Amino acid sequence: MSSTGLTYFHAGALFNLKELAGNALMARAILQESAGRYRAVLPQDLEVDPMKTTAIRDADLLALLSADVALFHFDGTELDSGTVVEFMVAKFADIPAVLLRTDFRRAGDAHSDAWNLMLSDYPRTRQVIVHAMELYHGQRHPERALENAAELATHETARRVIAAFDEVRILPPVLPPELRDAVCRWLTLFPGFVLPSDEIERKMRRFLQARLDRSTL
Repeated sequence: MSSTGLTYFHAGALFNLKELAGNALMARAILQESAGRYRAVLPQDLEVDPMKTTAIRDADLLALLSADVALFHFDGTELDSGTVVEFMVAKFADIPAVLLRTDFRRAGDAHSDAWNLMLSDYPRTRQVIVHAMELYHGQRHPERALENAAELATHETARRVIAAFDEVRILPPVLPPELRDAVCRWLTLFPGFVLPSDEIERKMRRFLQARLDRSTL
């Protein structure tokens, strides 16, 4: 983490060029618009052997648990299943979370949110809902290059995400102080990490202390 900023875990689908590029462009826009206050941890940039699937999962979870806040892309008629798992782990760890949806299609189960109701109404969580098509067309002008509209829309969305980060990270923790050690221990055990449990527990305790030092827990 930068000495002048906070890290956030940038969760979302990453299985094609549009997703990879979109994640990277949004992360860059958030960094720029926040003047370096929020620096992304992008799972797609973690250096892990692609043939070792459990190692990939473990690296993602450890990166998430080390972050001060987290951003979850809740796009699609069906949410990316890995992103859903990461969101729930974030809530187990009482990590402040922002749910970003830019997909204007309705989905879910006729609930007020455009996703399954089981993913709604968790504490220390805020939503940023953007109608991507309207925002994109609102940034288009005849004298501007086509790509400028996409960039401007991305930066406007980034500003909304940053505002949500600023709001959610100062909400009071849900996790009681007397349960921190027990939860830290459980987070060490329940995923079945490949690394030895004592090494994972040392990492978890460093993450916990860092979040306490930065007042995000």
